[in-house]
Amino acid sequence: MELLAEVWRRATADQPPPTPGVVLGAALAALVLVVHPLLWRATRVLVTITHEGGHAVAAVLAGRRLQAIRVHSDTSGLTVSRGRPSGPGMVAMLLAGYLGPAVVGLGAVGLLLAGHALGLLWLVTLLLAAMLLQIRNLYGFVVVLGVAAGVLALSWYGSAALQTAVATLLTWLLLVAAPKPVVELARQHRAGRAGHSDAGQLARLTRLPAGLWIGVFGLLSVAGLAVGAALLVPALVDLGRSLAGVLTAP
Repeated sequence: MELLAEVWRRATADQPPPTPGVVLGAALAALVLVVHPLLWRATRVLVTITHEGGHAVAAVLAGRRLQAIRVHSDTSGLTVSRGRPSGPGMVAMLLAGYLGPAVVGLGAVGLLLAGHALGLLWLVTLLLAAMLLQIRNLYGFVVVLGVAAGVLALSWYGSAALQTAVATLLTWLLLVAAPKPVVELARQHRAGRAGHSDAGQLARLTRLPAGLWIGVFGLLSVAGLAVGAALLVPALVDLGRSLAGVLTAP
């Protein structure tokens, strides 16, 4: 009980929002992690975890029975649930994957600006722990366990400054990375290789073209990035004003 009380105390403790310097540094780091081809491969695994987590949460909320989650070494993933093969629940589950990173990123922005960077890390740990219960392949289990262990260690032993910096980086990473898998999906669609994708399944369920669903994924992912950046940018504006004041001081 004492341990749970301590975890709760830490998770709900207030921390200062990230400084403008941390916001800017995290944004630049996230951009490099997404743009650089070699770094993107590692980053995409985190995006895939979020993607499959989005499917899983939507499936549970829609009343479907979650059966398995897999994360593969080629950065692809799969979430299997039992329920009606059509209908709003299935549509919601399919929609939630590509929209997951942007939605989680926006939620992370809210927690950051409210001074709950540590609470964000504990929430991530909790969600990853719940996801572990449904992982059904060894690679996926090891990767999710490793990420959960790393976030848990940071949440328990890291300094407040480090926790805020990592939480800010994670937030930017989800926002910046969200549109890129959609671009990759669009390329597969043009090559005729997206039939089994979320967009392809939505096309069969709704009789609306897969290209339209890819457009929806892309539009909402970019919108999530724009809104998240708009909320975080005031901190960068404050930094610019501070620098301007220093440069123009007599």
